[in-house]
Amino acid sequence: MKIGIVSKIFILTTSLCMLILVTIYFGQTIFFKQYYANQKVKEIETSMQSFKKAYLMAGENVPTIQKLEQDFYEENTTWITTLDSVGNIKYGNDFSVEIHLDSSISKDFSNRVMNIPLYSFIGLEDLQRVKYDFEQDNRIIIDGVKKEDIVIPAIITVENTNAALENGQLTEKLYGKRAAIEPVPKGSSEIYLKGVIKKLQLPEGNIGLNIYTNRMFIDRIKQFQVDLLFNGNRNSHAEIMDYEENNINYKIFISPIKDATGKTTFIFAMTSLQPVDEAVQMLGDYYVYLIIFVLILIILASFYYSKKIAKPLLQINETTNKIASLDFSETIPITSKDEIGTLSQNINTLSKTLHSYINQLQLDIEKEKQLENTRKEFISGVSHELKTPLSIMKSCISILEDGVASNKKEYYFKAMTKEVDKMDRLIVDMLELAKFESGTYKMKMEVFYIDQVIEYICEQLAIDISNKKIHVHKQFSNRMVVANQHRIEQVITNFITNAIRYTPEHESMMISTIEEKNRVKVCVENKGAHISEEHLEKIWDRFYRGDASRQRSKGGTGLGLAISKNILELHRSQYGAMNTEDGVLFYFYLNKKV
Repeated sequence: MKIGIVSKIFILTTSLCMLILVTIYFGQTIFFKQYYANQKVKEIETSMQSFKKAYLMAGENVPTIQKLEQDFYEENTTWITTLDSVGNIKYGNDFSVEIHLDSSISKDFSNRVMNIPLYSFIGLEDLQRVKYDFEQDNRIIIDGVKKEDIVIPAIITVENTNAALENGQLTEKLYGKRAAIEPVPKGSSEIYLKGVIKKLQLPEGNIGLNIYTNRMFIDRIKQFQVDLLFNGNRNSHAEIMDYEENNINYKIFISPIKDATGKTTFIFAMTSLQPVDEAVQMLGDYYVYLIIFVLILIILASFYYSKKIAKPLLQINETTNKIASLDFSETIPITSKDEIGTLSQNINTLSKTLHSYINQLQLDIEKEKQLENTRKEFISGVSHELKTPLSIMKSCISILEDGVASNKKEYYFKAMTKEVDKMDRLIVDMLELAKFESGTYKMKMEVFYIDQVIEYICEQLAIDISNKKIHVHKQFSNRMVVANQHRIEQVITNFITNAIRYTPEHESMMISTIEEKNRVKVCVENKGAHISEEHLEKIWDRFYRGDASRQRSKGGTGLGLAISKNILELHRSQYGAMNTEDGVLFYFYLNKKV
């Protein structure tokens, strides 16, 4: 079964789009989530490198560091902070309680003022509930761990109110079920301190982006602190950890650096992968609708695309079928500049060329038919023209042979001589006409005075003019022309001879040359009978005399004007004949010498 090009393109396009759709679906369901996570990790790692450089340049400028953390969150949607060597938030004094310690066994902490971070014990949402417990001059007890000269509290108790707050992860490690088998962290020792509350410092301003609002982030910091205390040194390299809570995946980034004092500082960041999970889930839920919509779109687009591509091809096919039937009336519209547009243009050019050649061939055939008719007419005319003098000569010869009118021998010999001369002129004119009509004759141009040529011809024809007592009026412009002098003499001689032949006795004729812009008009006008309008165009044909009887009373071979016509056409000259008020005017134009 034959399948059309539209159907083929439609099927191919639809199949290709379906393959792309299936590839996108499997790519999304299998690779997209992992790809997104990897890209996000790479972006955050790059941003953390920039953050490190800016952090080291900021030194101990707390507002600048806090601005860096806020900008980092806004650019990466990732919480970030800096921790000291034991895992405390380095600049966490904005959410702490200031305590004046009592005398202690440990001389390092006797009568010392220190800040206890509260983010490890309560959240911002609990401030209203517990802030009265931390009023100034209230007594407070601290249980915790001392590492180096830093206290990491596990439990704080306010004596005045008996309120107790615990750091859950650290308390579990120190005092839980596993405490019996897990010793105090290496390099650390338990510590028990008492003191008086001097000041409560709480976060101010916009707490929307404050890290203390994100309890999960704070809990991960607290867990890191416990791991740091109990699991040894983590100062050597950066870490990326996975964390999941409530079916949401998170990435935690820990990068140790040395600050200006040589101490280890940790950059701690956490980002959620929930957006990609939600995007994947949403796509999974609505993929059915998406596939239906895309399928409809693919079908419509494929149909339009196949019609769009196939339309010019169908037009090309239709047009070439007509060209094959020699119908060149239709061309292909060119709507693009691609290969199809070029093909359409080439076919249009081929069609025009073939049409031109076929028309030329038809013209040549018509011309050949006309030439054949002309040859037949020519043979007929020649036969007619030769038949008359031959008949006359035959009659004269018969009379002379029979001895009838022997006293008129001289008359009959003159008559035969006259007819032989006519036949000679006819043959010469026929050969000359054939030469001009062959298309191979080349005119050799020269420069001469046209007036002098006319004067010379009038002198040669002076006897004929005098015999008919014709008055010749001349009006010349004395200009040089560019033409073949011998052939133009032949034309002018023919025009003047015709004028003499058809001008009645004692009448006049006018010969003039009129100068125009770039040419000279040569005119020969004679008084006498007009030529009918229907015959004006035919007088240039061979053997045409303007009357049906073809009488020979005026003489001539009937080829003079035909020869003149060919000479003038070889000169690319404009010519013609027209009736005037008193007679007939013959004229032609020659180029003037510049």
